[in-house]
Amino acid sequence: MRQQFAAQAVIEELLRQHAGTPPRTAFARFFGYSPLSQESVSWYLGATGEIAVGRILATLPPEWTSFHALPIGKKGADIDHIVIGPGGVFTINTKHHAGKPVWVGTRTVMVSGQKQPYIRNAEYEAGRVTKLLRERMPLLPAAQPVLALVNPKTLTIRTKPEQVKVVADTGLRRWLLKRPAVLEVAELGQLTALIDDPTTWPTALFPPTEDSMLRFAALDVEVRTARTRRRVWSFFGSLTLCAAVFVAWQLLPTVIGAVLTGGTP
Repeated sequence: MRQQFAAQAVIEELLRQHAGTPPRTAFARFFGYSPLSQESVSWYLGATGEIAVGRILATLPPEWTSFHALPIGKKGADIDHIVIGPGGVFTINTKHHAGKPVWVGTRTVMVSGQKQPYIRNAEYEAGRVTKLLRERMPLLPAAQPVLALVNPKTLTIRTKPEQVKVVADTGLRRWLLKRPAVLEVAELGQLTALIDDPTTWPTALFPPTEDSMLRFAALDVEVRTARTRRRVWSFFGSLTLCAAVFVAWQLLPTVIGAVLTGGTP
């Protein structure tokens, strides 16, 4: 299971959805229309978020091990990341809400004022992982659920959830490394082998997609290029509007004078 890369399940679903999206016309490409359909935007954002967290986890010390996109359940659901280290077992649910305010209460997460079931889902995932692992390691500490928020505009924790740690991606590594040691080296070795064993996990709903990361990288370039083109056109549009306002302001005295005298400007 170590061959699974961050966001693999999300990327494969994105590519399945994108396969039915008609290619953009030359006009659409020139003016920066996104290559993504409305339905696939959330999958793309989810993938970029999980990749960002995967990069952070890759910087953990050698005694820590990270797994990604592990299948759980029978409907294609997966655990974004499982991290094991001296501090225990952690299931990390990644949410990409760049530029949006996030508010957290004991049982509630609000994103831009909209309630989300993130606390419940994170607890459920940790419970499933704990049950699976304890079938072979009965004395294993329970998995700690973590909700990692990628680049939120603000993160306000009014009341800390009882079980779920809610943290911005920038603070995730530091928080993990501060956990008190609960697992010995031998336990970590046994646990790593257990998680790495495909028979520990349910069979994935879909077979792996060939060259999925390469295909996602190409799509990502298209998305970023389109975004840059939209910004350029927006800049020139604003510049043109400012120029028009400036010219009109310069001509305004002449026009007013002509109106007052009954002449032609």
